Amino acid sequence: MPRVPVPVEAGDGAMYTPLLTHGEQVDVLERLDFVLRNISELRREVEELRNSLRHLAAEIVGEVRSHLEETQKVTRRRRFPFPRERSDSTGSSSIYFTASSGAANTDDGESEGGYTTANAESDYDRESERESEEGEDEVSCETVRTARRDSLDLVNEDETHLILDSSLEEGLGQLLQQADRLHNGDEQEKREGFQLLLNNKLVYADQKDFLWRLARAHSDMCEITDDTDEKRSYASDGKEDLEIALQKWDQSAECHQWYAILCGQLSEHESIQKRIQTGYVFKEHIDKAIELKPEDPKSYYLLGRWCYQVSHLGWLEKKTASALFEAPPTATVQDALQNFLRVEELSPGFSKAGRIYIAKCYRDLGNNSAAVLWMNLASELPVNTKE
Repeated sequence: MPRVPVPVEAGDGAMYTPLLTHGEQVDVLERLDFVLRNISELRREVEELRNSLRHLAAEIVGEVRSHLEETQKVTRRRRFPFPRERSDSTGSSSIYFTASSGAANTDDGESEGGYTTANAESDYDRESERESEEGEDEVSCETVRTARRDSLDLVNEDETHLILDSSLEEGLGQLLQQADRLHNGDEQEKREGFQLLLNNKLVYADQKDFLWRLARAHSDMCEITDDTDEKRSYASDGKEDLEIALQKWDQSAECHQWYAILCGQLSEHESIQKRIQTGYVFKEHIDKAIELKPEDPKSYYLLGRWCYQVSHLGWLEKKTASALFEAPPTATVQDALQNFLRVEELSPGFSKAGRIYIAKCYRDLGNNSAAVLWMNLASELPVNTKE
């Protein structure tokens, strides 16, 4: 125990007096023991509170997500009370590599992209309803994000996966099915699909299958809109999303495929030099997509279009390519034909435009009888898009 020192003059035999008496020492020890017991009880109560908050946070996330999904279903039923005609847009695509200024392929006989819609509502009504719906969805999504963020603050990483992964995966599966259905619909359904994915971006931004579908929705919006600046904006935003995705999922055929498509759409609004440069990027990613998923007819269709358009480059484009690159892009009509025939082999009737391209290839090669045959086969497919 501490003692009180005496002055030096007192000598070596001086006595030291304790600061506390024996009774005071016992009292201090009892008080310290009391404090330690309270700290232990407080720690236990805090742990119990954390456990309760973990379960509460998980319940809140589940309830808010269910409410958001139900709100979206009610909104769709309210806006579309009558059944609408569905259209198949499989064959409708942008010009993914455009190295000419528009004069090289004036004999195509069809528009390369676009969609039809069965809705009779006016553009003003659509915009007004969409703005209202966006406001509601933003509030709902913010609630989901807040609840999810609060729950993550309370639970460690392993426990977070156990609590949230099952509900998130189930919600993601339903979301992707709905997005695929809307993508295969008409213009208005494509707009709905784009808004649906955009509203859920912060929740599923780390999911590969979500990101490439969001990029696909950007491509759909690029095709739908008539405004040049909006087309460029949609293509640019989708391309940026996939650039991030490809850093993590370089082995995803869909990511490579839609990255190539968006690059091509964005190049339509660039200079000849930029379009030629994009042609190399497009070819690289389509080849990668075919390597990763060799049974996908869409990739062969895109590669066939690239080959056909490169084989029809004009004199100015060829000179520009030769001046800028040591090895300018090369492809023949025969290359294009082989890719389009591969599409028919994998999925007969995959695209009306694909059969038209086969006819054009045979025409260019001088086989008019085969060209007439494939034009007749193309006419057998339903006309569900502008092509």
